[in-house]
Amino acid sequence: MPPNRCSARADPWQPMIEPAEFLSTLESAGVSFFTGVPDSLLKHFTAVLARDHSLPDHVIAANEGTAIGLAAGHYVATGAPGLVYLQNSGLGNAVNPLMSLTSPDVYGIPMVLVIGWRGEPGIPDEPQHLSQGRITPDLLSVLDVETFRLEREESQWRAAVISLVEKAKQDRNPVAILVSAGVFASADVVDNSIPEWSGITRQEALRLILRTIPENSVVVATTGYTSRELYVERLGLDASDARDLLVVGSMGHASSVALGIALTKSDVTVVCLDGDGSMTMHMGALAQIGGCGPANLLHVVINNGMHESVGGQPTVARSVDVCAVADACGYRSSSSSGSLSELEMGLTAALASSGPQFLEIRINPGAPENLARPADLRERFDSLRGSLDG
Repeated sequence: MPPNRCSARADPWQPMIEPAEFLSTLESAGVSFFTGVPDSLLKHFTAVLARDHSLPDHVIAANEGTAIGLAAGHYVATGAPGLVYLQNSGLGNAVNPLMSLTSPDVYGIPMVLVIGWRGEPGIPDEPQHLSQGRITPDLLSVLDVETFRLEREESQWRAAVISLVEKAKQDRNPVAILVSAGVFASADVVDNSIPEWSGITRQEALRLILRTIPENSVVVATTGYTSRELYVERLGLDASDARDLLVVGSMGHASSVALGIALTKSDVTVVCLDGDGSMTMHMGALAQIGGCGPANLLHVVINNGMHESVGGQPTVARSVDVCAVADACGYRSSSSSGSLSELEMGLTAALASSGPQFLEIRINPGAPENLARPADLRERFDSLRGSLDG
């Protein structure tokens, strides 16, 4: 099997691969432990996976590096390779443990990476995916990870997957299955494991926040629906002078970006609109914020307990007291809101107090239909930069 084999994109009318069959093929090859970070291109596969496997055989990880570590631990305990699923944007989190832990030059730990290929060359996608998509095959090659390209028209994919797993075992090295868009057929699996816990929608929460914060605030919004809904709300308000930074990629880093702004512009209120998946992906940022102690930073975590924009898979944030975490990390105070009245009180108190302040908002899933994606990102960024000069 040639490494890093890439060919033209499949005809969209070619038959798709049934995710249950893909899973059973992996299981027949001896893969029985699964972990990773959800991705929209893999959501039908992970839906079947979640239906058929739970703890201790399936763990939705906080970040991709953690998933590599989990799969490595499984191999230490069993001698069998685990599977790590991720979006190609998450390879950055995975590089360190792939090179310094699993590499044949270190411990030689085999595993199977199933990677959703966002930003695949020739396929329209969002700006944050294009640069990553362009270099994905080369990055895997540099990492010495043999890669099989899974496409819709690949009739011999079963044999190729089994062969790839065997190669991982023999070489004691990670291997990868690079999945193009539209490969998996709909799983038709309904997940009822995440109950609603609030009457607040993200849209209602954002509208109240925008009405309450000072007009000259800098708002740093995390990736996914939060950035997209903030963008749409600003369009509706015709707020051309809004000072927003939409962190459309770099999941888990919005709060660090906000911290960098707050430390430098101490006379400006900086509001970070974070998500539960984003917060837990790089939770060390909370300790950094608490340690630096910016008085002008309000960290808002919009918590629906799921990775909603990529398929609705659960996060651990629903079972974690995130306010207690923030308190332990050194935030001046924290509060949690489950209604609009609670949110208004929490916002008013936080903005009247010295920061860093932490506010959790518990919301139900859901987003407006046909939700627009942010446009003119570079122009908006330059406008924000210009407003902060001087």
